[in-house]
Amino acid sequence: MTNSIPSASLSSARTRQRIEGLIQVARLYYLEGLSQEQVARRVGFSRSTVSRMLSQAREDGIVRISVGHPLQRLMTLEDELRRKYSLSCVRVAQSYDDDIASTLVPQAAADLLVEHLRPDSLVVTSTGTPMVSTVRMVPILDYPHAHVTQMLGSMAPKSSLTDSPEICRMLAERLGCGYSLLPAPLVMDSSRTARALKEDRLIAATLALGDRADIALVGVGAIRHGHSGRIFDRFEGPDMARELEEKGVVGHICGHHIDARGNHVHTSLCERTISIDFDRFRRIPLVIGAVWEKWRAVALHACLVGGLITGLATNQGMAELLLGMDA
Repeated sequence: MTNSIPSASLSSARTRQRIEGLIQVARLYYLEGLSQEQVARRVGFSRSTVSRMLSQAREDGIVRISVGHPLQRLMTLEDELRRKYSLSCVRVAQSYDDDIASTLVPQAAADLLVEHLRPDSLVVTSTGTPMVSTVRMVPILDYPHAHVTQMLGSMAPKSSLTDSPEICRMLAERLGCGYSLLPAPLVMDSSRTARALKEDRLIAATLALGDRADIALVGVGAIRHGHSGRIFDRFEGPDMARELEEKGVVGHICGHHIDARGNHVHTSLCERTISIDFDRFRRIPLVIGAVWEKWRAVALHACLVGGLITGLATNQGMAELLLGMDA
């Protein structure tokens, strides 16, 4: 227990002189790095007196010693998240700022991927900017027996850098392995067309790879202003916005809408969407989510409580938000 010096006694000249002496000795020893012998020579006291003064400085609260590192706090957050959400692995980046986290979190997600990757792993990928950023952080490896494939169709006829075909190719290049593309749009014009397309031999085989996937790399979509974001932007009007609200949809993952407990919510888009089956997705041993933007917190929380994400890369701000939410 630390004893502090009563404030009333600080006005005493004798007390002030004693405290000044303790501060001087403590500064020389703790801040300037002098040995007790060197301090003794500097102030003109014996070494034993200096030793007693240093002990007194600690007892009086003049010197407060703490052992710690920013990593300690992050590791504590990781342990708490792991326990609360039954996660297999967690990596928390030291950042509260979304812009800074946009670099740190993808690096953390890439680290998790590499740590759990086996030479013959089958990896399925999602779409979006967080995925591109994560894949770019993956080091160049030589895993010729691994394989990468898409878990959902393309957002546009001509794939952009943030679309799933390009992400699939980029990751395969990083890992030095083969890949399988899903030559289909994400959403078809009708459920009938979607069903017919899913029966195509190549598309059915690519989607079926999800049954054997070892790792999935995903982002999390959130509902904002009644819309699911860029992934479904062309297909959501006022009627769809009302449907999402009425059904309690808070986000989406791998092309499937979910409620606040991570349950799959069947919407009018479901039968038209080309993506890995929701139940198949749930069976993937390790699903690594890379999420940091605070406005995605509710959707991410839903994925965690629903067991849809088993490995998480995020930042300190999001981690503290999640720990404050009900499990």
